[in-house]
Amino acid sequence: MSGFRFLNLVRPFLPILPEVSSPERKVPFNQKVLWTAVTLLIYLVCSQVPLYGIMSSDSSDPLYWMRAILASNRGTLMELGITPIVTSGMIMQLLAGANLVEVDFNLKDDRALFGGAQKLFALIIAFGQAIVYVLTGLYGQPKDLGAGVCLLLIVQLVSSALIVILLDELLQKGYGLGSGISLFIATNICESIIWKAFSPTTVNTGRGPEFEGAIIALFHLLFTWNDKSRALKEALWRDRLPNIMNLFATIVVFAAVIYLQGFRIEIPVKSNRFRGQRGSYPVKLFYTSNMPIMLESALTSNVFIISQMLWQRFPDNLFVKLLGVWEPFEDSTQMQAVSGVAYYMSPPHTLKAAIFDPIHTAVYILFIISACALFSKTWIEVSGSGPRDVARQLKEQQMVMAGHREASMYKELKRVIPTAAAFGGAVLGLLSVTADLMGALGSGTGILMAVTIIYSYWEIGMRESADPNMAALGDLIM
Repeated sequence: MSGFRFLNLVRPFLPILPEVSSPERKVPFNQKVLWTAVTLLIYLVCSQVPLYGIMSSDSSDPLYWMRAILASNRGTLMELGITPIVTSGMIMQLLAGANLVEVDFNLKDDRALFGGAQKLFALIIAFGQAIVYVLTGLYGQPKDLGAGVCLLLIVQLVSSALIVILLDELLQKGYGLGSGISLFIATNICESIIWKAFSPTTVNTGRGPEFEGAIIALFHLLFTWNDKSRALKEALWRDRLPNIMNLFATIVVFAAVIYLQGFRIEIPVKSNRFRGQRGSYPVKLFYTSNMPIMLESALTSNVFIISQMLWQRFPDNLFVKLLGVWEPFEDSTQMQAVSGVAYYMSPPHTLKAAIFDPIHTAVYILFIISACALFSKTWIEVSGSGPRDVARQLKEQQMVMAGHREASMYKELKRVIPTAAAFGGAVLGLLSVTADLMGALGSGTGILMAVTIIYSYWEIGMRESADPNMAALGDLIM
């Protein structure tokens, strides 16, 4: 079956798939901000509305370490988060990039079919995940819940996945700023960091109740302990709860990523359409933005889910043990990998753990850096941002590189773009590992994604308020 016939299989579903129509005219910047705020409000409400029919949510959470990155919240309508839409988009892009699915993005009909295929595939993935979550007892044993409640839970999860898809489509089609995926990820991660810094809730760690928030705990300890130096030391280094050094590490990583965002090679371009109009095509260090980290997170989360669920069902199977052995984490029902592939794909949770198991640390660092570099280099080819695609886009915009003939543009771009993509992906991976080992609030991956997303929103704001005559160049660069 050819790729084109495969896309045609989606055609009968297009009339029944919900769709956000494209705006008839350009949406003003103020309205884009409003629609973005409304989208965010809907997401935040869904993140707090519990799923109806849950009997128990005390079992181990297979996505515990990935929740912030996947913009999901356990036991709520946002249980699946962005997992279905990201997985669907990643697979469809890879199939299109490998020419297993033939699609011509210059044709409106092909674009509609491809978008419909992504949406349909995302709903199928959401349906499959919902069935797995319900039948494996994540919300209580199915026999105790009953068939009706199980079906209702599945319907809620699939419906909320559709809401996420439509909210993302709303922003992507120009009603808002950026994409829903990026907005939800950044919001979830920032919410997690702020909560761990200022949380007023108390936790009993065996020494009496302590405030969870690092900054709240600092002032509480300084005001209530007579020995101020001991109180300060406790606030800086306390175990099992967020501390001031974790917060400091988070700020350092934020600053480092923002600083590195400015590293770029400016390729001068000039317009053949408008005489005298010049600009530059920036090839950034983080050329593929946070995509390598996002793809690595999607891969890791799927391995964790499969490994933990297989371990709970077949703990004595050799293949299952090789994939991952799981044990409860610190007197809780939450599981953590202690050996196998899943263990080496998960970060050391403290610097002490990293030092005492150097093999785990070395393998994890090698895995993250290699995966991010590989995903970054692969992504430019499948996403239409490779040197050949950029050369074609510049030509279509009637722009040429200053000092180069049109025929030599591709060679110059091929020299710069793949190297920047691979090196930038490796740097992102190294920053993620560094943040994890420093104990930054959240995870290293989460912080990197939040910073790159916030920075991209700043760039979008600058572009929206820029000279409209440069809009074509701005659209190409972004």
